[in-house]
This record gives sequence, structure tokens and C-alpha cells, in this order.
Amino acid sequence: QVQLVESGGGLVQAGGSLRLSCVASGRTSSIFRMGWFRQAPGKEREFVAAVTSIGGRTDYADSVKGRFTISRDNAKNTLYLQMNSLKPEDTAVYFCAASFRPATRVTMPNTYEYWGQGTQVTASS
Repeated sequence: QVQLVESGGGLVQAGGSLRLSCVASGRTSSIFRMGWFRQAPGKEREFVAAVTSIGGRTDYADSVKGRFTISRDNAKNTLYLQMNSLKPEDTAVYFCAASFRPATRVTMPNTYEYWGQGTQVTASS
């Protein structure tokens, strides 16, 4: 019922910035919250940030606090992740996710029903 398409990934030097976008389509009015996750080769998918559609409550992984900012434009059905001061350890495929329901454990991937295809982010040292 919801399709998500990420864009904006690429190659950047350590210390640089990128802004990821995620465009949602379908039953976008039913989305309660959206988030960003990332997965590096050989590692588990990990939480990056999340935001609620109404109210704009945000949550961040400790590893990105102060560097990344999640935001959304409900009129454009678009989610953003502004990434500043990128580090080599930020290198991963970044995924956009959405859920129709609230959850206590917003950092858990299995609380999100819809996922995008991912976009590669590489921060070189």
C-alpha cells in the first residue's frame, strides 16, 4: 500500500555532507512514522533516525546525534536525512522505512512495514 524510493546517496569525503530523500506514494495519509536505517556489508541493519508524521517527534541513534537531522515534508510526501560531518563508519546502504502504527520500540526494524530499495552512501577517509 506504500512505496518508498530513496535517492541522494553517493561518494563524499570524510567531513562532507549529503542529503538523502525518500519519496512515498500510495496510502501516504496512513503513515504514522518514518525512519532511516543503514546496513554495512556483513552487518545487521541498524537504526539511524525516525520521525512521526504528526507532531514531528524525532529519535536518533547515539552514533549520529549532532551530525544527522531527520525531517519530513508531508505535503510532498518526502522524508529527508541531512548528513553532516560524515565519517568512514557511516558508509552503508541507507534504507527508508514507514509504518502505519505507533510503536514503543521505534529503533527496531521489525516495527516498520514498508521499505525502500536503499541508496549507497560512501564516506572516504
